[in-house]
Formats: sequence, structure tokens, C-alpha cells
Amino acid sequence: MGREPTRRGPAAEDTGRVRPGPAPHPAAPPRTVEVIWGLLILNTLGSAGAVTVIPLPRSLIQMATMGALVSAFTLALVLNLRLRIRASAYLCLLTLLLVLSVVSSAHLESGFGALFRCFRLALFVGTLWLLSRWWDGGPAFVRYHVRMYFAVLVSVAAGLVVSPGAAMPELYGGRLVGALWPLTPPQIGQYAAVIVGLTVLLLLGRRTTGSSAAAIIVPSLVLLALTHTRTATLGLILGLALAIGSLVLTSAAARRFFGWAVLCATAAAVGLSSLLEAWFLRGQSQENFSNLTGRAKVWDALLAAPRTTLEQLFGTGLGDKSFGGLPIDNSWLAVYNEQGLTGTAIVAAVFLALGGVALLRPPSLSRACAVFLISYCAIASYTEAGLGDASPYLLHLTVAASLLAAPAAPLPTPEEVT
Repeated sequence: MGREPTRRGPAAEDTGRVRPGPAPHPAAPPRTVEVIWGLLILNTLGSAGAVTVIPLPRSLIQMATMGALVSAFTLALVLNLRLRIRASAYLCLLTLLLVLSVVSSAHLESGFGALFRCFRLALFVGTLWLLSRWWDGGPAFVRYHVRMYFAVLVSVAAGLVVSPGAAMPELYGGRLVGALWPLTPPQIGQYAAVIVGLTVLLLLGRRTTGSSAAAIIVPSLVLLALTHTRTATLGLILGLALAIGSLVLTSAAARRFFGWAVLCATAAAVGLSSLLEAWFLRGQSQENFSNLTGRAKVWDALLAAPRTTLEQLFGTGLGDKSFGGLPIDNSWLAVYNEQGLTGTAIVAAVFLALGGVALLRPPSLSRACAVFLISYCAIASYTEAGLGDASPYLLHLTVAASLLAAPAAPLPTPEEVT
């Protein structure tokens, strides 16, 4: 056999080997991933809240939310049949929290409902593991998050237009609730604050246009104001301050925004101090405000309740985040009640792991969004429950984990394959 001639040309070296081009990027997540994310958000909307315009039986809502979770897990499994996953400290800690929840619920102190909640948490965590294949540090899941929660806010706005009386009932002190789907003011405030913060960061990172950002930010801020939700407002302000602060040294847009924000905040504090104080107090007395609208009484009773050593270590099993028939409204105490000191330590490890990785990452839009989400969840955990079970807060932290994931390895070049 004769020697084959060596091909020459602009793409060839003297050695006859073809120059490798730039490595292709990993494929973008398919649209089905966004559908799965929307189903997870639907599952965490809950079934208890305000009276809706069209009465919806709680059993029907629970069937819809649980069906959404089962559908999300099934779609994720079909989409990732080869079970390609990206292990992370965050998912490992969630899995450990799941195991602990099963152990603490096995003695049925909280009834069979605890085992059902464990099953729900297992499907939830399993779906996150299957979706981890598409975690690459990019903003894809941020966009899913903003779109889906904005769709929820559109339903809230529609309820306000259809029936203003049902959307702002006296039962909630005239605060905005969900008139089409039973959503409470803290829920609506949380969703609005999170998508406002993320959209502001996307705008600063030039990942969206000013008109598109305004179409989301302006109505979301209006709905947030109508909910009179202090926790969400403080979480938005402090979370954005930390996130933008992480960009100040590398982004001129962030520096400009930070400067204007400080100027506007100062002007508002001087000129609108009485109005802001009235909005913040919501007509409550100083005593009621000081004990956090009665929350402190529930917390004191929970901490004073007698517990066995096992209950202190492992809790009483997954419940409805209440004590003595009243909501706990504190993630740390809710976890302590249901998963014990061990569960509290695992949740603390989640924040330490995500926060530590965020500090080690160089300044970027992804890190800023992650810092905002981590900060918001940490602030809200003081007056809201949800860090120990399937909830929007775990979805927020999941988006943060996806943003902090290292970029996926590029596909090998033909030369590397041979």
C-alpha cells in the first residue's frame, strides 16, 4: 500500500493533523426542563390560604399540586434515562435531610401524614438530582424561576382585577391575597421580591433589556407593596445590596445602580418617613409589632415544651409547620421541631456550603444572583418556615446551587477522540 498524501491547507499543520477548532459548548437545557421547573413551583404553592372567587376544595388543590410533583419527577426521569447527574454538596445535604426526615417520621408521632410528606420530599429531591445534569453555572434556571413566578403573579393581578374585595379581604387586614389560587400575602410578597431582585441583576448583567425588565419589575413591586410584607421587602433590599456589592468592583453598571439606589433611599427616608413607617407597622401596636405579630409567643412555647433526648436530636417527624395549632413561622424552629438539632445542623451546613462556594467564586452575574438568593432565604428564615421540606425556599437555594456549579466539561474534539 502506498503512503497516503498529507492534506495541506489553511486548516492543516506540517504534521498533517487538522487544527482543532474551538470546543463546542454543552447543549442548552431542553424546553422540557422549564416545564419540569414550572411543575415544581406549582407543587410548592400550597393548598391553604385565602378564600378564592371560585371555591376550590382543598383536596382538589392537593391533588393538583401532588400530581404536578409526580409529573415533574416522571418527565425528569424520561429526560434523563441514563441518570446523568452532577453531585454537589447541596444535593447531598438535602438527601441527608430526607433520610433524617424518614427516620424521625417512622414512629408516626406526627401521624401517617408525616410519611406522606417524606414521600413528597423524596420525589422533590429526586427530581432535583435528575435536573442537576443541566447545572452549568449559567442563568437558565434564573430565567425559568422569573418566568414561572411572574406567571403566578399574573394570576394574582388577574384576581385583583376580577374581584378586588376577595383579593384584599378584611380578614387579612386589606392585604393582597390570591383570589384565583389560595395564596397568602407572605407568599405573594416572597415571589414578587425574588423575581424583582433577579430581574434587576439580569438587567445589570445585560442579560435582558430595559423594557423587558420594567415589564416585570414595576408590576411586581406594586403587588409587593399591596401585600405589606415586611420580611420580603427587607429580604429584597438587603439581598440586592449584598448581591450588587459583590459586583461593584467589576461592573460600572452596578456602581451606578448602587449610587442611585442610595440616593433614592436617602430621599425617601427623609421625605416619606411617616408614610413608610405607617406602611411598615401595618396599623399594629408597638407591643404587637415587638412580638412579631404573635410569633414570639409560639416560639417561646415551642422551646419550653418538654422533649425526650431522641426528640431533641431527631425531632417529631415532618408536620404542617405548626405548634399547638398555630404556625411556627420560623424555619430554624420548624426544623428543630420536626427534624431536631440534627436537622438544624444540616440546614446550617446548606447555607455554609453555598455561602462558602459563593465567596470563593470570582465576581460574576451568576455569583451575584446566587448571593441574592442565599441572602434572601437566610433573612426570610427568621419569620418564614420551609427550609426543612419541599418549599419555594429550597427551590430558591437550588437555583443558587445551579449558578455556583462549575461549567460542564466541553465535548471532546474529534482529535481528542482519536
